[in-house]
Amino acid sequence: QVQVVESGGGLVQPGGSLRLSCAVSGSSLSLYNINWYRQAPGKFRELVAFDDTGVRIWYLDSVKGRFTISRDNAKNTMSLQMNSLKPEDTAVYYCDVQNNTLHYWGQGTQVTVSS
Repeated sequence: QVQVVESGGGLVQPGGSLRLSCAVSGSSLSLYNINWYRQAPGKFRELVAFDDTGVRIWYLDSVKGRFTISRDNAKNTMSLQMNSLKPEDTAVYYCDVQNNTLHYWGQGTQVTVSS
């Protein structure tokens, strides 16, 4: 009964910012690792950032210094703050709530960076 609802995508100009969020219901987010993926047209899905229950955080090299992953366990939400966006960041972004082999995915949200 775990559900993940994703929001926050949109169209922004290069250099702009967006904040993606996922709201989780049916379980406590504190028990899960959180991951953000993205998939551009014609490309494989790639991992953008993860947060392993707040212990370890990792970012894709191309987004380091620009993106910030965070979680609010009290509100059962996870977020990806994206600053200094570039056209190459254009993709559908997916949140993933993970416990071992269990994955609960957001529905995806489109991020388009274009002038």
